[in-house]
Amino acid sequence: MTRKEVIPTAIATFKRHEKKYLITKAVRDELMPLLLEHMELDEYCLGGKEYRIYSIYYDTVNHDVIRANSQGMSYKEKMRIRSYYPHNAPDDTVFMELKKKCNGIGNKRRIKLKNREVAPFVKDGVLPETKDYLSSQVARELAYFLKVNRVQPALYVQYDRLALFGKEDKDFRITFDRNVRVRREHFAFGEREEDELLLPDDPFIMEIKILGAMPLWLSRLLSEKEIYSRGFSKYGVKYRRDAEQKKLVYALEDKNGEAVDFDYFLSE
Repeated sequence: MTRKEVIPTAIATFKRHEKKYLITKAVRDELMPLLLEHMELDEYCLGGKEYRIYSIYYDTVNHDVIRANSQGMSYKEKMRIRSYYPHNAPDDTVFMELKKKCNGIGNKRRIKLKNREVAPFVKDGVLPETKDYLSSQVARELAYFLKVNRVQPALYVQYDRLALFGKEDKDFRITFDRNVRVRREHFAFGEREEDELLLPDDPFIMEIKILGAMPLWLSRLLSEKEIYSRGFSKYGVKYRRDAEQKKLVYALEDKNGEAVDFDYFLSE
């Protein structure tokens, strides 16, 4: 059987609680049969196969967006372009997403557009073509974000995902991401030789996404297996590592016009 093409429906907006966990392959394999008693594999995971996700995160030249997100604030937001294929043709379909989180509740605003529409929108504020009111509203929200935050491509991220959804609640999802690879140059979809494995030992990033309360059976399962949630961001992990290793480039100047990094201001 030919694997079904991975082109998820363009969900314009939704809110949900999100919990993330880092687990080993052994734990993932132990959980799967128990989860499948209440859940089903996503239609894009035929035969238990993963599909690959390609994303480009946008930020300012001074990394203002991810710095704000990494400071423990109750409100966070970030923008990315997402594709489900390693293609870069002008008429390829991609998704522009604005992810917000306030007090632990995630809110994703997303529109579908052509690859050729991304640069004019980001650089010059040219709104992409939309076909319904909700998509037009989300496009305007993205336009406001772009006006306030003069962003550019900052980090490429790709990973393999296995996804499940509830048999009774289709909005209840659990995803397992692994093989997370990143790079800070060559912002085109598809892997390259310089891609860097984000996490040592390549654990699974399990994420529970649900609109309401977590099912009792799942709470009991996590407790029995002693699996505990932790805050985790693929972009955030890469940013903090690069900042600690002094790998980031800034466009900052001191009072004499000399180039400096953020350590200069922290020592003032």
